[in-house]
Amino acid sequence: MTNCKPCSTPVDTQGKLSEAVGTTMADPTAYRSLAGALQYLTFTRPDITYAVQQICLHMHDPREPHLTALKRLLHYLRGTVDYGLLLQRSSSTELIVYTNADWAGCPDTRRSTSGYAVFLGGNLVSWSSKRQPVVSRSSAEAEYRAVANGVAEAS
Repeated sequence: MTNCKPCSTPVDTQGKLSEAVGTTMADPTAYRSLAGALQYLTFTRPDITYAVQQICLHMHDPREPHLTALKRLLHYLRGTVDYGLLLQRSSSTELIVYTNADWAGCPDTRRSTSGYAVFLGGNLVSWSSKRQPVVSRSSAEAEYRAVANGVAEAS
């Protein structure tokens, strides 16, 4: 992978990963090991949090499309090795929270994925991206749950 061609985004923006599409991997050990290592990388690379979360959803039964998504993430990382979390002095002490939700984004369970990013001044201090525990009836409900998670983190 050291000589691979970099790509501009960590996930394919056109499709969603499904649980039952594709052939099952013969030995999922390498997939699980790499997905686990990528979880640690999200501590300093919040830009890949959503992509890693999507990959980790399928660690129990990884299939070929999931491996393709994992390889795409590695291609993205290859092109962005100089990216990272930068903390710098800021005169502002304003706390700002951004939230978002992907309503019914999972093609299998129809559950939404929500996330938030918390900034103190100009510095990112906390972030999260995870699947909501219940199925939202509307995009407004999914967004409300995301806002509630962001407010709870800020509190």
